[in-house]
Amino acid sequence: MLSTQAIPQSWGRYPRVKPARVVPIYWRDQLPDLRTLPGPLLAYGYGRSYGDSCLNENGTVLVTSHLRRFLAFDEEQGLLRCEAGVSLAEVLDLIVPRGWFLPVSPGTKFVSVGGAIANDIHGKNHHKAGTFGCHVTRFELLRSNGERLACSPTENRELFEATIGGLGLTGLILWAEFRLKRIHNPYIDMERIRYDSLEEFMELCAESDEQYEYTVAWVDCLASGSKLGRGIFMRGNHNQSPDYARKPLPRKLPLAVPVDLPSFTLNTLTLKIFNTLYDHSQLQKRVFKVIPYEPFFYPLDSIHDWNRMYGPRGFFQYQCVVPYDQGYDVMKEILQRISRSGQGSFLAVLKKFGDVRSPGLLSFPRPGLTLALDFANQGPKTLRLFDELDALVRESGGALYPAKDARMHGEDFKRFFPRWQEFMRYVDPKFSSSFWRRMALVPSREQSATVEV
Repeated sequence: MLSTQAIPQSWGRYPRVKPARVVPIYWRDQLPDLRTLPGPLLAYGYGRSYGDSCLNENGTVLVTSHLRRFLAFDEEQGLLRCEAGVSLAEVLDLIVPRGWFLPVSPGTKFVSVGGAIANDIHGKNHHKAGTFGCHVTRFELLRSNGERLACSPTENRELFEATIGGLGLTGLILWAEFRLKRIHNPYIDMERIRYDSLEEFMELCAESDEQYEYTVAWVDCLASGSKLGRGIFMRGNHNQSPDYARKPLPRKLPLAVPVDLPSFTLNTLTLKIFNTLYDHSQLQKRVFKVIPYEPFFYPLDSIHDWNRMYGPRGFFQYQCVVPYDQGYDVMKEILQRISRSGQGSFLAVLKKFGDVRSPGLLSFPRPGLTLALDFANQGPKTLRLFDELDALVRESGGALYPAKDARMHGEDFKRFFPRWQEFMRYVDPKFSSSFWRRMALVPSREQSATVEV
């Protein structure tokens, strides 16, 4: 029977499924006997995965968000050890005043450390620092047979590599240790550049790679013709001035979306209006500012429950990567298909992945261009567009991101992640997820083409 704990859901709020039971984990020395819990099992942190990789329909969900203790902090070496349920927000609150920063951060700080490892998160500095997994030095993994294994590049190395990007399928991470990045103050030297085409974006990427640690672009996914791919390119470095070390960070009250908005709120017309206004919100071609780190890294975290903007049917996020050698042409075709469809959203991000290799067997980032954007759930219409985009990604030798996925086809997953058979050797026999069962069953495209509306 389902406990009184809130029913876990993903950030995209699709699919809506229920586990059979929710088991909170409070203490590392008072762990439940996983051998006696009905399977399948899956850890769940804060539910910031967008699809079903964090869901476990009819299974047992192990809630780790109570494991929130810091265990050790070497302030000289920048080495932090904490329990797996600690959020990146809590890590930042501890380390930033002490002159340290996360080595890699996604677009939200409301992610658990365990989830950051399981999804091998990436950020605006992939071309410099690679993924989060590149900076993990050690963690403890609880297997369903009761074994507690220390994993590192030298201890249980195979499990270490399988767990990084392993979608929570190798067992329960109890604590982790990772290296931080030294900073002088909590401010970012940021430059925003309006650009008019995908070709100009490519030029800005090439120009920025060496001199800027962080690069990313907002792209108008509904623009077409000569303006296809237009947007605002943002690049930045950590500020090094001692003056800003003494400047307090401004405090802002967060906003919130208190209710689900009607499904018709986000449509082609409103999206075009928003994208046009945003593109013209910066009158100058280039603007330089020194800003606090939070609006640079986490602009949407200031709006709590922003996923409600997509209404009760939820939404999809589609994130793909395509290799450099075909990147421009394939990304141009992807943007053309999205523009013609009239779908997409105002949350479209385009950036470049570098060639820093992750230790994870199933890590998503690879050298190329990556596009991530949200789509309101419009049922078969949206799925048909995804199938078109999948074909372009597949033919280019690219991949889709499992942490953002709610409808990828199983045969494509195996193509995108060719080490999946090697990974299967390290999956805990009692751990699974709705995503993993969907991939293992390899449903036909016809069987997968129904979405609840």
